[in-house]
Amino acid sequence: MKTQLQTPDRKLNINMLSYPNAKINLGLNVVERRPNGYHTIETVFYPIGLNDVLEVLPSETCSDYSFSSSGISFGGAPEENLIVKAYRLLRSEYQFPPVDISLFKQIPFGAGLGGGSSDAAFMLKVLNELFELKITSKKLERLAARLGADCPVFIQNKAVFASGIGNVFTQIELSLKGYFLLLVKPDIYISTPEAYSQVKPEEPEISLLDLIKEPISEWKNSIKNDFEKSVFVRYPSIEEIKNNLYEMGAIYASMSGSGSSVYGIFESIPDKTDSFDDCFVAKGILE
Repeated sequence: MKTQLQTPDRKLNINMLSYPNAKINLGLNVVERRPNGYHTIETVFYPIGLNDVLEVLPSETCSDYSFSSSGISFGGAPEENLIVKAYRLLRSEYQFPPVDISLFKQIPFGAGLGGGSSDAAFMLKVLNELFELKITSKKLERLAARLGADCPVFIQNKAVFASGIGNVFTQIELSLKGYFLLLVKPDIYISTPEAYSQVKPEEPEISLLDLIKEPISEWKNSIKNDFEKSVFVRYPSIEEIKNNLYEMGAIYASMSGSGSSVYGIFESIPDKTDSFDDCFVAKGILE
């Protein structure tokens, strides 16, 4: 499947219709394993313009909620979807009417792009706006953290340096505006627990918070994703995608999160994008 990244019309009523976006990880260091099974990491989250479409309306027919989805198939029961879990979480603490939920899914699963986490975070934000719950951003972040480690970053939806389990944010000055992104997702699903089980945690010699300040042309030699080493051994085709992106002229290429998507950042529009067979391919200008 090949699709073009598009920036949606932000003038539409965010109270009812929203566009949960994907993210990429610029570097990812797995620093240590915690006693509770979680891992301390450091990474930079950067939002990109690959979006799902989420519509939430006050329901006139149901007593709780209704949920429908189209696009990429979720395949599970609605109660397992993070959007519904976000609805349940917020309704356990606040009173508001039943809703009808519709999702058009475009962000692929198991890709390291945070699509499910973004859907959940946007659900919290939409409900907050729609029913005027007046929940602060900080409170929304705390609620989002109860849904998943990646969820809080989509509340403010900015480029941030993340530490802890990925939920402690440090604001950074970083813009990739005007660069071009080519995103390739092979037909490979990598579960996050599987990916973490293969990684040996290690304290980096230089923090990513410092490395990200270097020129983008230097990132290739200094910024890495700790998941790549083990993932590339098990799935050589993912490493091949990264190598192909560099051959096409990427100034930086990396797997995003725990995979399996790989992205390349280019100074000009990349060509030969049709060379990636049996892959989800998206391209566009970074903001």
